[in-house]
Amino acid sequence: MSSRLIECVPNISEGRDRAKIDAIAAVVETVEGVRLLDVDPGKATHRTVITFVGEPEAVCEAAFRLVKKAQELIDMRGHSGEHPRFGATDVCPLVPISGVSMAECAAHAKKLGERVGKELGIPVYLYEAAASEEKRRNLANNRSGEYEGLPTKLKDPAWKPDSGPAEFTDSVARSGAIAIGARNFLVAYNVNLNTTSTRRANAIAFDIREAGRKVKQADGSEAQVPGKLKSVKGIGWFIEEYGIAQLSLNLTDITVTPVHIAFDEACKAADARGIRVTGSELVGLIPKQALLDAADFYLARQQRSLGIPEREKMKIAVKSLGLDDLAPFDPQKKVIEYMLEDANSERLVRMDLKRFSEETAGESPAPGGGSVAACVGALGAALGTMVANLSAHKRGWDDRWKEFSEWAVKGEALRNELLYLVDEDTRAFDRIMAAMGLPKGSAEEKAARKAAITEATKGAINTPLRTMQVCVESMALLNAMAENGLPASVSDAGVGALCARAGALGGYLNVRINCAGLDDAAFKADVLAKAEALKARADALEAEVMATTLSKV
Repeated sequence: MSSRLIECVPNISEGRDRAKIDAIAAVVETVEGVRLLDVDPGKATHRTVITFVGEPEAVCEAAFRLVKKAQELIDMRGHSGEHPRFGATDVCPLVPISGVSMAECAAHAKKLGERVGKELGIPVYLYEAAASEEKRRNLANNRSGEYEGLPTKLKDPAWKPDSGPAEFTDSVARSGAIAIGARNFLVAYNVNLNTTSTRRANAIAFDIREAGRKVKQADGSEAQVPGKLKSVKGIGWFIEEYGIAQLSLNLTDITVTPVHIAFDEACKAADARGIRVTGSELVGLIPKQALLDAADFYLARQQRSLGIPEREKMKIAVKSLGLDDLAPFDPQKKVIEYMLEDANSERLVRMDLKRFSEETAGESPAPGGGSVAACVGALGAALGTMVANLSAHKRGWDDRWKEFSEWAVKGEALRNELLYLVDEDTRAFDRIMAAMGLPKGSAEEKAARKAAITEATKGAINTPLRTMQVCVESMALLNAMAENGLPASVSDAGVGALCARAGALGGYLNVRINCAGLDDAAFKADVLAKAEALKARADALEAEVMATTLSKV
């Protein structure tokens, strides 16, 4: 997908009629370049959260079509649900993902709002970064009074819509209003309680949400007492579908209050009121780092190594937060980065070992020695990480878990980079072949083709050079593990060093052969000098690790 991406997360006031939900969501992908990521309906809330991404202009067109379809299919006059709402498409936020600033997002939101108001005749309130005045930044202010309060709200000059009609027409009675805005990534997060009491759930929500609660003073006045957590909004409600009460939290800035802190504080506040948290629920999607941070938080509490594979961290995050309490939780369908992954970009590393070896053995020159060198290097880094993780968990070494965890984290990062280089080496070869296939009829075409081949060749040199660098870095880990790690695993560190050196030397051979066809003498001399230094370092480190290993086995 494009490097300029925004996310749109419209919430529609329909969570029970699947045919309507699907019809509304389906219009999103009628816009070229927009990808529908998630459709998350809630029966009790009578609300569905829809998530899609793409370039700003395409996303805004998809959002407009969705709002129009929701206006056609949803009649707010008969709507009721647990969640606050005031329109068929209740909210429609734009969220910058990559290559787009918040200011640009806000400009797109304003333009979308103008179009919705003018063409669809829906009252539009702009909020967050797109707000026309300070009091409208907060979504709750715009939605106060909900749908039932719209006839009065629309008559109030202070709450005249930013776009669209300022009167409760027959059309508005059916569609309600809409809030359109631009905001940072928001995590909609529900915490499950072992109670059916909405009152008790609300009390816990007031304990932890930033706004806190109103408290009556001795003189009869009321004062707002803030809750424990910044950038958290929340209420309590009863979900008939599950037969339990929940805390419905909006984490508006997870860099301020991460998911695991919200969950932890909810557990403490619930316990203080004699209630137990049984798990939690994500509505919509979540950034990958939020779950990785949660896994690290709980691993550190257990004094366990943080340098474990991402897949294992996902399992720990899911279990620690109880995300599978009410229904199975599949990270591949709930983590935004996983939803955006391009399987073709990791064609080789997604293969099993048998298929990878078959692909290597085939008649095609790619994957070749460069990809195999990176693969072997990744195995070396994996062995070093394994020894670090085993050492962190060794009985009697509890005071050293952090030392080995830090090594494991480094090893895991090196392993992941080498896995990236497995496919990158093949992509580098493909770029050379593509450059060679460029037209060469005219003098201009010949010059452009030659320049493209030169740049592609430099890429095909830098990739195995990076493989060398990462393999040598991993040998420092292997050296430390052979010297200080679990004695019973010293042979694993030795094998890892052999793999890392093989990966480094494999990269070295590819640097040399790819340099042979390059005309840029200065570039070639610089790269070859670096390669020779890395080769010498790899040889020295392998000898050091092997000497240590052989002295212990």
